[in-house]
Amino acid sequence: MHLSDIDYVLPEKLIAQKPIEPRDSARLLVATDIDHPEHLHVSDLVNLVGPGDVIVVNDTRVLPARLALQRKTGGAAEVLLLEQRSSDARLWEALVKPARKLKDGEVLEYFGKRVVRVGPRTEAGDTFVIEILDDAPLELISRIGAMPLPPYIRGSLKDQERYQTVYSRRAASAAAPTAGLHFTPELMTAVIATGARVEQVELVVGLDTFKPISTDNPLDHVIHSEYYNVDQKVLDACHAADRVIAVGTTATRALESAASGQLSGRTNIFITPGYSWNIVDVMMTNFHMPKTSLLLMIESFVGPQWRSLYEEAIAEQYRFLSFGDAMLLARKKAE
Repeated sequence: MHLSDIDYVLPEKLIAQKPIEPRDSARLLVATDIDHPEHLHVSDLVNLVGPGDVIVVNDTRVLPARLALQRKTGGAAEVLLLEQRSSDARLWEALVKPARKLKDGEVLEYFGKRVVRVGPRTEAGDTFVIEILDDAPLELISRIGAMPLPPYIRGSLKDQERYQTVYSRRAASAAAPTAGLHFTPELMTAVIATGARVEQVELVVGLDTFKPISTDNPLDHVIHSEYYNVDQKVLDACHAADRVIAVGTTATRALESAASGQLSGRTNIFITPGYSWNIVDVMMTNFHMPKTSLLLMIESFVGPQWRSLYEEAIAEQYRFLSFGDAMLLARKKAE
């Protein structure tokens, strides 16, 4: 493959800067019959699901992981927490700025209080191990941290809960599972009333999931591992279902990782064209950035027709990326 195979021109004006209200009024490009896509809304999901369907969501919650700090010299520094590396939440993998200037052992402050010690680079090379210098690290993070909105979103959110799903539970992720942002409590209730079953899994979302691919051959890209957990009863429900509908690429990765026989742990599953799907039949997902591993997953799921669907979405002025609209895709039949 070539990087151009997962590239497309995304007009900047279509990058959604704010979430739409209400959540389920977002548009939904339904391509369960890929040759005859429909233009609906997320609220119409109640007419598209029913008995025999198991809908699986990722219930991870976003941590206020962006810490604006100061160096002893008075210069600004930023720490973006990616993943906890110790059970007491003191050690984290993080992105730090300015990465080239910060030294191993340097302490960063928050209005004069010592809060972070910068450690060595990780094996990945572009992240660091950092230590939170507080007896209650999660409380400190919640108090001084800001929501880690993607860099293409300018400005901030008035309501921080708008970057959380309504069913989120444990705060651990560096980014939201964005397909789930479209659900309201009322929509969840209505979906269950159709006879469909809703189940929850956890995959702690790291920034690498959305990171652009830089290798000439996208199949040479290295996926960082992420923590996931799938309960046995969820896997059993999926095996018994007529259709498994995964809400988002992260729920998809969790389910396909669990299909290997390991229900929890770390996964670096890299789903690319030619992958043999085990669990997921239908995927609800937002529109993704060009040149990302997520587009490789979408091509694996529906084939190269993803490009015509994206072209139609652009022509119809759909809103793209984290706060944008969504698609409902049926997996192509194995040849």
